[in-house]
Amino acid sequence: MRTPVKGVNTFKIAATYIGTIVGAGFASGQEVFQFFTTFGIGGIWGIVLATILFFFFGYSILLLGSKLQAQSHVQIVHFTNGKIIGTIIDIIITVFLFGALAAMIAGAGAITEQQFGIPPLFGTIVMAVITLLTVLTGISGVINAISYVVPVLLASVLFITIYSLIGNPITQEEIQIANELEGAAPNWFISAINYASYNLVIAIAILGPLGAQAKSHRSLFWGALLGGLGLGIGVLAINFSILTSIIESSQVEVPMITIAEQISPVIQLIFAVVLFAEVYTTAVGNLFGFGSRLNFIKKKKTVVIISTLLAFAVSQIGFSAMVEYLYPAVGYGGMLLLIGIIYAWVFKRESLT
Repeated sequence: MRTPVKGVNTFKIAATYIGTIVGAGFASGQEVFQFFTTFGIGGIWGIVLATILFFFFGYSILLLGSKLQAQSHVQIVHFTNGKIIGTIIDIIITVFLFGALAAMIAGAGAITEQQFGIPPLFGTIVMAVITLLTVLTGISGVINAISYVVPVLLASVLFITIYSLIGNPITQEEIQIANELEGAAPNWFISAINYASYNLVIAIAILGPLGAQAKSHRSLFWGALLGGLGLGIGVLAINFSILTSIIESSQVEVPMITIAEQISPVIQLIFAVVLFAEVYTTAVGNLFGFGSRLNFIKKKKTVVIISTLLAFAVSQIGFSAMVEYLYPAVGYGGMLLLIGIIYAWVFKRESLT
């Protein structure tokens, strides 16, 4: 497993940031539904807050990765949170990288079942195999692949949203229905922080080493800004799309495919393919990060193979169940990381400038 090529530019930083996060939960609409849509108007304010958090903490992690020349997330969490709390966060990140990998594999199964009527087992097997093969052969090419997939995904999401809003404008009744549904957190404020937190737990495994490969601090800043804005716009668009079909969306594992289906079967198929590609890039990032953390084990390939097999087994729990229970739990634990980063900005600022 190799790290990304040196000298990555602003666009690749932004695309990799977005691509690491917009896997099965994000692009499928399941995460957005549970963390924002269920709060109605409050969910929009939550999206604004989450976007700001994505920019600030994303930039902080990239900058720390550059200053510390991080090879994994370990150097960063020990610097921001100290050895004891940093070790706890390290365990949380490592466990969640594995859990998120299982969620991506489960998401692939949900996509193949909902789109093609094929048993989810088929999709999970395909995703597990191609993810394993990619990480075994090196991840540098995946950074380039993400650069192409991310713009297509965002363009697809925006198209579906605009089409849905024109053909089926959001009504007060739909917002009221959304408010009556149960979300993943008690209110939109906590939900936004939790959402950003667990996503950053995933992203730090890639953003830390990526910061060490960047061309300049300027590219880190603009990469984080464009990445954060891209994520925010994507979440907002998906949220509006789900609100236009709130009843149907609340009953399926992949709401965005259901919404795309209402436009045309062709759009539905195209979006399903793009979504599957995004799940793949996120799964690769998670497996790479998990494998990198276990680099103290000499037989790296064996570790990656066994990890993939175990993640495949865990994925059989089901996609929506993992998003509903695993993600919020990790998000609360990941808040320790966010507090540590803020502490580093205040009391260790000289080390970052």
